[in-house]
Amino acid sequence: MTETDTPKLAKKPHWTSLEIGLITITSLFFIVIVVLIILFATQSDKICTTADCTRSASRLIENMDATMDPCDNFYQYACGGWLKKNIIPEAHTKYGLYNILNANLDVILKGVLEKKVEREAAALTKAKILYKSCMNINLIEQKRGAPLLDMLPDIFEWPMAVDNWEDNYGKTWRLEDVIARLNWKYGIQVLVNFIIRADDRDSTSHIIYFDQQMSFGLLSRNIYSCKGRFAKACRAYEQFMFDLAKLIRTDRGLKIDETGLRAEVTRVVDLEKDIATATDSAQKRDPVLLYNKMELRSMNTISTFEIDSQKFNWSYYTAKIMDTVKITVPESEKIINYSPYYYRKLKTILAKYTKRDVQNYVVWPFVMQMVGGLSRAYRNTRNAFLKVLTGKTAEDALWRRCALYVNSYLDKAVGRLYVQEAFSDNSKELMEEMIKDIREVFISNLDNLSWMDEETKKAAEEKAQAIRERIGYSDDIMNDEYLNDEYKDLSYSAEEYFKNILQNLEYVQKKHLQKLRKKVNKDEWLFGAAVINAFYSANLNEIVFPAGILQPPFFNKGQPKSLNYGGIGMVIGHEITHGFDSKGRHFDKDGNLKAWWTPESTRKFLELSRCIANQYSSFSWDLANGLHLNGNKTLEENIADNGGIRQAYQAYKKFVKRNGEESPLPGIDLSHDQLFFLNFGQIWCGSYRPQQAVNSVKMDIHSPGMFRVLGSLQNLPEFAKAFKCNKNSNMVSDNVCRVW
Repeated sequence: MTETDTPKLAKKPHWTSLEIGLITITSLFFIVIVVLIILFATQSDKICTTADCTRSASRLIENMDATMDPCDNFYQYACGGWLKKNIIPEAHTKYGLYNILNANLDVILKGVLEKKVEREAAALTKAKILYKSCMNINLIEQKRGAPLLDMLPDIFEWPMAVDNWEDNYGKTWRLEDVIARLNWKYGIQVLVNFIIRADDRDSTSHIIYFDQQMSFGLLSRNIYSCKGRFAKACRAYEQFMFDLAKLIRTDRGLKIDETGLRAEVTRVVDLEKDIATATDSAQKRDPVLLYNKMELRSMNTISTFEIDSQKFNWSYYTAKIMDTVKITVPESEKIINYSPYYYRKLKTILAKYTKRDVQNYVVWPFVMQMVGGLSRAYRNTRNAFLKVLTGKTAEDALWRRCALYVNSYLDKAVGRLYVQEAFSDNSKELMEEMIKDIREVFISNLDNLSWMDEETKKAAEEKAQAIRERIGYSDDIMNDEYLNDEYKDLSYSAEEYFKNILQNLEYVQKKHLQKLRKKVNKDEWLFGAAVINAFYSANLNEIVFPAGILQPPFFNKGQPKSLNYGGIGMVIGHEITHGFDSKGRHFDKDGNLKAWWTPESTRKFLELSRCIANQYSSFSWDLANGLHLNGNKTLEENIADNGGIRQAYQAYKKFVKRNGEESPLPGIDLSHDQLFFLNFGQIWCGSYRPQQAVNSVKMDIHSPGMFRVLGSLQNLPEFAKAFKCNKNSNMVSDNVCRVW
């Protein structure tokens, strides 16, 4: 267009009033549509549509039941969808998120253990040979029970499964010899629990502990009442022992006196019942009461039980164990007697039984454990019992059992394979940031605790600051030389699974025994990488988050931080709080048993703890025949849950203040505060078989998942605020319990 060019004006048309009205309406409609499109586009830009966000939203929606009122029963709201569409697999006694994650992890382990690599560290090859031997099912079936039968003479035989025991073994039998060998060679702790670990009052040194027997065939001492709901389990247990002894006698070509054998089985179960009843689970919760330090020789005067006039010699027993690792233990050796009461009771109990009864009993836990490495005919005797005890109706797939087994004994080698296959080191940086945030929240909350005096607060802050964290895996496992040296004493055969099992038992136990004269290595990783769990150690004042747990829904670098804080953030807070629960609070910042609390702060802590214990004891569980939870048994875990969820939420709110609000998730009309709690709730989605529900109430130190959610959120006003719950809602407690 030049300067002289002028635009020509179009002739203005003539519009009627009707036309003008239509044009105006059409224009307005067009404008509204444009505005809505702009608003929608603007809003769409705010929604997180990444793959991680989309997957997270899909999972949350699929697992929840949005028709439920979150203020009425948040567990059903969070997990109702999951509960409707998931059934418990036959090989499981309970089934939840942990089981699903473990199943996925097992698939990864199967892949790496079956993968052929041209050149790799010798330790990795050993792990694969061990796996292959476990998978060699045809050879295992061919051998039936022979591997077990061949080595029973090594532990003075199982009297009910052999003829003429008194003449062939009884004359030279000595209880110390049997249980010492079961300890150092097979890792079986029966009657006497002999362990070596850090001295509670000097966490840099190892010391010998004598403790009560910790595990029993019927799982919990309560079941040994054999009354009511437990009668069937007791009958199944006796039948298991009877069937197994009968099978061994048959394979040995021995005659079977069923009446006599049943009487003998009954004697063994009666003895086990007496021993289980003598144990004291309540005392185990107070490390101060447990700590009874004395010279070894003192045990010979304090704990004087005997069998057939043979007095148990503690010095001789200890020497039989420690001589195997060439360590001399004098009678002046300092030891810790964790269970004086139990050992006094043993004197009365064992006086009622013959050495044949006792030998039948002490060999039984070993026989029961070793069944897993034998043919199906032997395993079926145990499977029938487990079906009654736990409701489990089938074994896991062979490959899964084998992957779990290899991971449990060669955890460093398997951890290396897992990390190489499935773990990203990018996770460590974000985890470190979250731990820092949650630790700071815990420390800042100390200022607001009116029940704790300044002296104790200062010591608590020092301890919290001193907690060390371990994330993912130890760098050592990526070093071939280190890994090969770790397993240099192991040599497996792909054709000898049972012998491989025995070798592992001895290897692990001797490694523990060899620590007695060594300083505690506080830099050592005590857990493998391929583990879906987290840990706190009081003696080390350390929290551990293995690589296995650093995955959705607990954690994912790409998912919203609200989900990370509601998932792994809660776990971080949980583990930190363990350092200050009713057990952990007794240990100082260096991991030593020490009275660092003032009497007044201790009194108030115990008072607040009782509130939580009473709250959880008030929960009854329909699935467990209406049994009430034991709030005292689960107290430490409940304190940790309550502290963990509060700290994680506060840390998330600080993150938002620092970084701004996160973009909404697609398709789910919930704020990120609400999503924080939803992800927390869904971590505990799960189902139990009725038998396992009863077992869980009786013996688990954790509350069932449903009550872990309900109990902790009822004590958190921030939850009620996020979901706008009124004060009369079930999720709002009339008596809020809070310790940390």
